[in-house]
Formats: sequence, C-alpha cells, structure tokens
Amino acid sequence: MKEKTEGARKIWNKYKYAALVALIGAGLLLWPGLGSVEDRGEKPASSPAAQSGWDLQTIQTEMEDILAAMDGVGQVKVMLTVDSDGERQLAQDTQLSYSGDTAAPEDYSRKSETVLLDGSGGDETVVVRRTWPTYRGALVVCQGGGSAEVRLAVTGAVAALTGLPTDRVTVAKWQ
Repeated sequence: MKEKTEGARKIWNKYKYAALVALIGAGLLLWPGLGSVEDRGEKPASSPAAQSGWDLQTIQTEMEDILAAMDGVGQVKVMLTVDSDGERQLAQDTQLSYSGDTAAPEDYSRKSETVLLDGSGGDETVVVRRTWPTYRGALVVCQGGGSAEVRLAVTGAVAALTGLPTDRVTVAKWQ
C-alpha cells in the first residue's frame, strides 16, 4: 500500500503543473458559455471597461495575479500583444416594410435601431455576443524565470489563458 501512495505522489509531483494548466483551460472553455450578464437576468456592469468590451490592461493584471500565485514564479509582469481587440455585437431592433406583392415587392425599406435599456446611470446597450481578443504574442518576466520548470509551467498557463501556441510565449528571468 505504501508503494502505491509513493508512486501516486511521484506522478502528482511530476504532472501537477500540467494538471493546473488543464484546469485553467477547462475553466476558460466553460467561461464564455455562461452567457452574458443580460441573459442571466443580472444588471450589467457599469464600469467603463465592462461597457467598452475587453480591456487589455485588466486582462494583463489578472493574468499577473494568477501567475504570481503559482509555485516558484514570484514577482511577475505580463505584456500581451493583440491582432484584434475583440468584438461586441449589439442587439438591433429591425423593421422591414414593403409595398406591392409579397413575392415581388415594388418598394421596401428597412429601419434598424440599437436596443437600449433604461439603467440607473442612463441608457445601456444590450450586448448579444462578445468575442475575445486575438493575441499575437506574450512576454512574461518573472523572478522564477531562470528555472526550466517554472518557465514550462508559466508558458503552459499563458498558452491556456490566451489560446497562443507555446512558441509565441516567452518567459524571461526578472533582473
């Protein structure tokens, strides 16, 4: 029995970082599927970052907090470069009117307006769909960057969080 627990402990010590990266990846896969705030019947966030879509600085700060919590990483700084900043698709109220036969109308017009909700801070738009930014690369500078084990764990975590391939993530040692 003791041999089994020692074997399990060796396997855990060897693959604990891979398990952490897999858990973070699974969490990210589930996160967009939770639906928008409006879909859950909650009030939308009123911060400027929440209203404007994705804030790169906030994402970098959150990633720094997550990476700093990992074993051996220490103090950390993250820089992400993006190809696109993401996108928000707003709800539209569209009205189509036409004259003449429905099979071959003589004239038609279409009128669209963005759907607005009356909120406590004024009118707020209704977001139907959001997409994440598309990242180009990532640079992580951390105190534990001199260790191959830490570099591998950080590279895997950043790749899982951003969707970047590992060859576009660089981890360097903090000076």
